[in-house]
Amino acid sequence: MAVYAVGDLQGCLEPLKCLLERVRFDPAQDKLWLVGDLVNRGPQSLETLRFLYAMRDSLVCVLGNHDLHLLAAGHNVERLKKSDTLREILDAPDRADLLDWLRRQKLLHHDAERNVALVHAGIPPQWTLKKALKYAAEVETALRDDNLLTPFLDGMYGNEPNKWSSDLQGVTRLRVITNYFTRMRFCSADGKLDLKGKEGANTAPRGYAPWFSYKERKTQGLKIIFGHWAALEGQCDEPGIFALDTGCVWGGAMTLMNVDTGELLTCKCDAQGGVAPPPTLAERFRAWLYR
Repeated sequence: MAVYAVGDLQGCLEPLKCLLERVRFDPAQDKLWLVGDLVNRGPQSLETLRFLYAMRDSLVCVLGNHDLHLLAAGHNVERLKKSDTLREILDAPDRADLLDWLRRQKLLHHDAERNVALVHAGIPPQWTLKKALKYAAEVETALRDDNLLTPFLDGMYGNEPNKWSSDLQGVTRLRVITNYFTRMRFCSADGKLDLKGKEGANTAPRGYAPWFSYKERKTQGLKIIFGHWAALEGQCDEPGIFALDTGCVWGGAMTLMNVDTGELLTCKCDAQGGVAPPPTLAERFRAWLYR
């Protein structure tokens, strides 16, 4: 059995199929880990979700901010934005099955045997793995509870509070937890969030840094696979930290990693989220000339 992890899909189905074909993925034996943001922005959000649902027994999936946005729009269509490509899911005859499956996915997955965690955005430096799993479970419970689901989805939007406190309660508490796991890039050493910055790791505001860069981070020694941060272009110098969002939906590439060997495969994407043709000889020469 092989275990693979793939970066943000965002409705780009063809590059995913390309990568799975290249590794001869066998759903009967292999496992595919998804870092979240399965849908939105790309051209095939509905087809992507259906493809994954059909092979759900072979998946480990954590939720991203776009996945949670889809669930919120499913309860209140006014949540949709002009840039969203989610309407086709909400209008689909199988929407109930797809959204019910989505709401039952995790925010954080831990494989104890491999000492690897899977998360969409990251784990804040002040949390141990034990605490992170506990807090993730609080949000997962809210998503799966019919009585808690709507209040949570209606209240999860917003940047405040921007720092964790164990005294937080209710939807406010769930919002902060969700922002750490699905939206975080930069934070302070004690976990104060900056949710505005979206550029590269060297663009942090004063007093902030990439969440994974703190030497006092309480998950040191734990391997962490994450997505969300396309501007990193898959580059992360921290040992054991693997950034898999390489901006497929923005014309970059989709990246697949063998979790056990660390081997990386990429499939170049076009601006519409499809598979881009290989570079011509002239393009390869120009890339070499100006490297």
